Amino acid sequence: MTRDEKPKARLPRGFVDRHPADIKLADEMIGKIKQVYELYGFEPVETPLIEYTDALGKFLPDQDRPNEGVFSLQDDDEQWMSLRYDLTAPLARYVAENFDKLPKPYRSYRVGYVFRNEKPGPGRFRQFMQFDADTVGAPTVAADAEICMMAADCMEALGIPRGQYVIRVNNRKVLDGIMEAIGIGGDDNAGRRLTVLRAIDKLDKFGPEGVRLLLGAGRMDESGDFTKGAGLDEAQIAVVIGFVGAGSVDADLTIANLRPLVAASATGTAGVDELAEIAALVRAAGYDDGRVRIDPSVVRGLEYYTGPVYEAELLFEAVNDDGQKVRFGSVGGGGRYDGLVSRFRGEPVPATGFSVGVSRLAAALKALGKVEAGAGYGPVVVLVMDKAEAARYQAMVARLRAAGIRAEMYLGGSGMKAQVKYADKRNSPCVIIQGSNERDAGEVQIKDLIEGARLAKGISSNEEWRESRPAQITVPEADLVAAVRDILARYPGA
Repeated sequence: MTRDEKPKARLPRGFVDRHPADIKLADEMIGKIKQVYELYGFEPVETPLIEYTDALGKFLPDQDRPNEGVFSLQDDDEQWMSLRYDLTAPLARYVAENFDKLPKPYRSYRVGYVFRNEKPGPGRFRQFMQFDADTVGAPTVAADAEICMMAADCMEALGIPRGQYVIRVNNRKVLDGIMEAIGIGGDDNAGRRLTVLRAIDKLDKFGPEGVRLLLGAGRMDESGDFTKGAGLDEAQIAVVIGFVGAGSVDADLTIANLRPLVAASATGTAGVDELAEIAALVRAAGYDDGRVRIDPSVVRGLEYYTGPVYEAELLFEAVNDDGQKVRFGSVGGGGRYDGLVSRFRGEPVPATGFSVGVSRLAAALKALGKVEAGAGYGPVVVLVMDKAEAARYQAMVARLRAAGIRAEMYLGGSGMKAQVKYADKRNSPCVIIQGSNERDAGEVQIKDLIEGARLAKGISSNEEWRESRPAQITVPEADLVAAVRDILARYPGA
């Protein structure tokens, strides 16, 4: 690059900059989810952003070589390392490495960013935040039932009312039983099974007829793009469609519908038995009121799941920026992955977990009106009317901070009008003004910017503005803290 050339300021595709509103909202959400996780006895642990690629395993991603699905680099000793694809595989490595020191079952939660080296698109990013909770060392599906109930509690802790979400539960063993029933079991059919699972996963998007096309020769969308199907015959398709349609609001009826479909498969039958046990545990705890439901259409994309799988789905509709009604659908999910820790130890280590998609759920909460889209209030700003008196202004800021009030002294070089504009951009609730007249009188002016903006909407002339001096008061300097507190008390969160 020559001296005259400048780098182009551009955001990499599939990544986003996070602004104050996004960060504050995520922090609030994480705090509420954390309370639920800890109520259930989970404790925090943190793993690094980068793992050795072989620790992520062939399950992450579907392809077997670095830089396919994951972002990878080679260390100076030529070992491949990758940015974590999710928070589960790193946990498996951590548990295996510290196995003898950890209590079993081991209950932990983790929050952080994960990275996908995939083609970005609308609502599909290469970096996003997840918040996971996992139980390692619990062999029975009681652990899965508990996590489903905890997922429901998380939704309600975040302000999503009962009836506007559901935790849907299926079992990979049942899915495997269906695959065996239609003759595509075994390692040789792994790719074809994945195509079938992806077709089932499109049920909400394309409906039964769209799934039927994807199970057969394929489906062409409105743009003319063709998606090749799984190539099943009519008899095989009928079994799969019967499977995804077996669900009912009544768990016992759903289980009764599933049993004959997998009767010839020991794996499938075991999966149905596990679903029946989960249903009984959920019923005993009172979560069978629509919060947790057995649903055969649930398919989780990652290949390491070995038993129950579950998704947290939002049921309400919202209007997007184009004025269209949309459903957010899944905002979290998980399942049992009994083989992941075992890869490192060569012995059975059962595990199950749940992950909340923080970024996606934040967008849903905004649409539901549970949180404000704004960044919240900024700090009180002390304006600098006389640069020679900077120490006096700084002393005011120190008094406000000592009282627990967020405050700052304006540090730019502009005049009063620009300083007030700066405070407006910071969404400051008020500014402190002390010119020479106020200083000589031992006073300060406090301008309530929020009330001032509200009153200004009803003022039609400059003369009226000058006469009303809206939301601006003068108080003795000794009463600065008390007067600011009175103003902040008008605005929750300020």
